[in-house]
Amino acid sequence: MGGFFATALKNDCVFDLFFGTDYHSHLGTRRAGMAAFDQKDGFSRAIHNIENSPFRTKFESDFHEMHGNLGIGCISDYEPQPLIVRSHHGTYAITTVGKINNHEALEDEIIGSGGTHFQELSSGSINATELTAALINQKDNIIDGIRYAQEVIDGSMTMMLLTAKGIYCARDKMGRTPLVIGEKDDGFCASFEKFAYLNLGYRDYKELGPGEIVIMTPEGIRTLAAPGKKMKICTFLWVYYGYPSSGYEGVSVEEMRYHCGERMAKRDQWGKDRIDIVAGVPDSGTAHAVGYANESGIPFSRPFIKYTPTWPRSFMPTIQTQRDLIARMKLIPVHELIDGKKLLLIDDSIVRGTQLRETTEFLYQSGAKEVHVRPACPPIMFGCKYINFSRSTSEMELIARRVVNKEEGQSVERSILEDYANPDSDRYARMLEEIRRQLGFTSLSYNRLDDMLEAVGIEKEKLCTYCWDGKE
Repeated sequence: MGGFFATALKNDCVFDLFFGTDYHSHLGTRRAGMAAFDQKDGFSRAIHNIENSPFRTKFESDFHEMHGNLGIGCISDYEPQPLIVRSHHGTYAITTVGKINNHEALEDEIIGSGGTHFQELSSGSINATELTAALINQKDNIIDGIRYAQEVIDGSMTMMLLTAKGIYCARDKMGRTPLVIGEKDDGFCASFEKFAYLNLGYRDYKELGPGEIVIMTPEGIRTLAAPGKKMKICTFLWVYYGYPSSGYEGVSVEEMRYHCGERMAKRDQWGKDRIDIVAGVPDSGTAHAVGYANESGIPFSRPFIKYTPTWPRSFMPTIQTQRDLIARMKLIPVHELIDGKKLLLIDDSIVRGTQLRETTEFLYQSGAKEVHVRPACPPIMFGCKYINFSRSTSEMELIARRVVNKEEGQSVERSILEDYANPDSDRYARMLEEIRRQLGFTSLSYNRLDDMLEAVGIEKEKLCTYCWDGKE
């Protein structure tokens, strides 16, 4: 995933840029960067690895050294950015959030035309932000370049370009990721997360529509390309990625999660005779669990606590086995609330299943009598094509797909996958029972897609549900 923040102020913007970017630390774990422009001294930039240290620690010295009235910053789960590019458009800094599925074809086309060369990352891939800049540079002006990049990229790409004239902000053409503008007397900001600017004194100004392009200066916001009519914003933003105090398209993250829990409780219709305690896997499962508890009448409790004073989310290794170990080490049991209890545990989702299986084992070892699991979204059947929401490199890392392939063989037709995604089908019931058995739950019931979308409250055609139903 990733997040970004930008400021255009009449005075120095680095204070706002530093803290606005830091507020996006829950969206990425690998790299972070800031770039600023000063009319006298030009561009300055800093990029750091944040795998083992939080953003503020790594950028504290840069905060005191950088200056300018225009700036962009980012938290990235993948490539280093922002990049500073010099082209026929002049010099600009660029940061992006998205995913490019056809990067090899685009790279070959650009290299074949003799236009540029690319620096290979240590992973062997090419920086997606660098490729986006190369696409922009294929056209005579920045606006046409942004439009061209958004048109030819298979996937999605939201971007911000910092120039001497102002900051170009462009939401991806289907609006899969958000981009919001805030204002205050001194100027404007642009942000992935709406809450990131509130404590910096900004007020809501506007939310960019799908494909909309604006230029932001301290004096105002000017629309350069009108928003499109079709939108497919990622539903997983509400379920998991969004910070509780955030919201997208006018829908609160915390409120949506609460309503998800309510709807799961209505489906279950379990009472205090079956379950002693409802709990959420912290942090994103908590609001779901509160909604479930209030609707069902079963007490909400916290039988384990996440230890975060020295282990924020950004302190996570990239090696999966180490990430799983750190995730386990963060959870501290409250034995008095576990011993002999029948627990109903709500998590935002089940991707691979590794961490939730280990959490369940941890609860049994701590004395739990039963552990019933209720993921707040349906089984994830397809790898995300648009925003890299999961670290899974293959769909076969998804536990639902592993179970399906075990049942059906390695080559599964789309119609069969769709049947497995249907909560009323026999295949779906068999899949759930096998997942339950493998992960060691007392019982397992996923949130239904229709209930989850009802909790969002936005028309289904405006929401991306590809990872659950495979529909684009």
